[in-house]
Amino acid sequence: MSLSQTPSSSSVNERKTSWTFQARNPVSLRLYKVLGTTFDDEATRESLATLSELYAKSVTAKGKETQRIDTEEDGDDETSAKVDGPFFVEGVPGESAARARKNLRRDMEMKLTEGSQHFLKVLSEVDEKLVALQTHVAAMRTSCDEAEKQLQLTDEASKSLLERAGNLREERQEVEVKKSIVSLFLSRFTLNEEETEAMVSRDVPVGKRFFDAMDKTERIREDCRVLMAGEEGPTKAGLDIMTSTSSHLEQSYEKIFRWCSHEFLQIGRDSQLEVSVTMREAVRRLRKRPELLTEALTSLSQTRQNTLQTSFLNALTRGGPSGLPRPIELHAHDPMRYIGDMLAWVHQAIAAEREFLEGLFGLKSDRRMVGSVRAFGEKPSEEEEWIRELMDLAVGRLCVPMKIRVQQTIKSQESSITSYRIVNLLQFYLHTMQNTIGKDAILSKALEELTEMAYKSFYDSIEAQCRGLLRAGLELDDSSVTPPIPILDHAQVLREIMSVYQSSILEDASTSDQIAGFRKIADVMVNPAVEMCIISAEEKKKVRHKWDMEVFVLNCLTYLLSVLEPFDFTSEAQKSIQGILDTRVEQLTDDHYHNIMVDAGLDEVATTCEKHDNSEPLSHIPSTEPSQLQIALGNFSQWLSGPEVVHSTRLSSLSLQRLHNKIHHTALTRMAKAYEMICEQVRRKENRYEAASTLLGSERPFGQVALLWQIFGLREDGL
Repeated sequence: MSLSQTPSSSSVNERKTSWTFQARNPVSLRLYKVLGTTFDDEATRESLATLSELYAKSVTAKGKETQRIDTEEDGDDETSAKVDGPFFVEGVPGESAARARKNLRRDMEMKLTEGSQHFLKVLSEVDEKLVALQTHVAAMRTSCDEAEKQLQLTDEASKSLLERAGNLREERQEVEVKKSIVSLFLSRFTLNEEETEAMVSRDVPVGKRFFDAMDKTERIREDCRVLMAGEEGPTKAGLDIMTSTSSHLEQSYEKIFRWCSHEFLQIGRDSQLEVSVTMREAVRRLRKRPELLTEALTSLSQTRQNTLQTSFLNALTRGGPSGLPRPIELHAHDPMRYIGDMLAWVHQAIAAEREFLEGLFGLKSDRRMVGSVRAFGEKPSEEEEWIRELMDLAVGRLCVPMKIRVQQTIKSQESSITSYRIVNLLQFYLHTMQNTIGKDAILSKALEELTEMAYKSFYDSIEAQCRGLLRAGLELDDSSVTPPIPILDHAQVLREIMSVYQSSILEDASTSDQIAGFRKIADVMVNPAVEMCIISAEEKKKVRHKWDMEVFVLNCLTYLLSVLEPFDFTSEAQKSIQGILDTRVEQLTDDHYHNIMVDAGLDEVATTCEKHDNSEPLSHIPSTEPSQLQIALGNFSQWLSGPEVVHSTRLSSLSLQRLHNKIHHTALTRMAKAYEMICEQVRRKENRYEAASTLLGSERPFGQVALLWQIFGLREDGL
């Protein structure tokens, strides 16, 4: 820094002197103090507010003008201020503030003095009140002392009375405890009048009140047994309680019995059976007295028997309400509907009876599907035994009128098909009833007898039909080889019987059971038909020699087999007929082979070649000489050009084309093999044929077996 830039020492001293003077000036000090004061402090603000309230107003005396002269202690000049009204009138600005600063101490002292005077005045009044209170307290203390003396005298006088009262209070508590114990004992071991009346009186009906009283009696007896099981043995009170409760229980069971007997008599006559909760509970309680329950259920059973019998007879003769549904006997002309309606009514009655008895004994449903087999255990429950017995007795009377009508219907039937339908209907209901009420029930036994009777009637009818079939011979003038009318009618009856049997087969029946069930029917109806065909054909053959018996028998057998084939349960009969048919086919095949060999001119040559024993040359035998062989080969060549190669007139009468083709092809195969054998024998040198190839090649098939197979339309394996 240069010297020109440095201030001189004299200017600095002058500035310091100016600051020192200003610092010592009172106005400056006051100004700095005022400017340095902060009014953010809460206490400062509160003090200023108090001062402003103190000097903002002046106390005046009811509007009179007052004058206050403030004289400072240091002897300053006097100032005066006039107040007009309640507010000061400030003549000079700042006069009030100046006056307040001068007289602040005095004003504060005056305020304190006024406060102290007011406080002393108030304390004097308090002191007067305390003196009066002390007087009253002294009087009260005197009264309390007198009362205490009186209490001491009273306490000493009533001490014996209090002791007596305490003793009485203790005795009273003991009595109350004993009373509560006795009350609890009586409430637990005795019946009140209402409960006794509910159990004994006939005016109180059987219901919740009655059952509650019985339950309480049972609880009393159980508790009494526990009470009497102590070491001291039965007490007189316990014996009395057991005696009285036993009497009440017996009377209540008698009441339940009378009520149940009356209700059973009423409900047993109704067609709509409904079991109330009260009745179910009454039966449950009455089970503890089996003899009473048996007697009540006996009356119920008799009533239900009469009711069901009457209802069944009305359904047969009168029908339902207003004639709908119509009486069952109106359909007596239709045996299936007649018997079916009767059995359906009985089955419906059994279902309703079962539901009623299950509700009566409180048995829950076993969720058994309708029509499914009911499980009959080896040891049924007591309720199940009751239900079975009551159901058996209830429907037992229905068996007599039902059996009479069913038997009359069975005996009046002439059609074997209707008889068999009745058999299957009875068999179905027999199976259903056995699954519903058991095999030992009266109704099951009755249905079993009716089923056996229906089976006997059915077998009698089909046996009579088969005997008539055997007696019916074939017409001698009829040259046809188709199945005769008796066989057709018999087969039609057999077809309908098999259809009925198939519809009656149970879903769970095995194939072996199905075959076994139809075996007897097949034996009775199929075997006589086969026998009739064969025997009658042989008798007719004796009279009509030109009549083709073999084709007739095959047509009859194939027709019977076609009737049986749609049904699986006829497999045994099919096998039997098929065996006979195969034998007959073989016979006809042999016969047809010889016929076509004769027609073709190769029969004698083939027979000679087959029987040739090489003892002499084949060409030296008359039937196989070259000239005869040439004639035979020529006839064979002509036969190959005819229609018999493709179609046989005789076999065209067979009703089964497949059988015709099988027999004819088999015969042609054997013919081709016979021609092959003839060619081999001719070509052998030992048989001494000259120009054997020329001899065989002169006529078709020119000694070529492969060409013969082509002509026949067959392969060398015969297919």
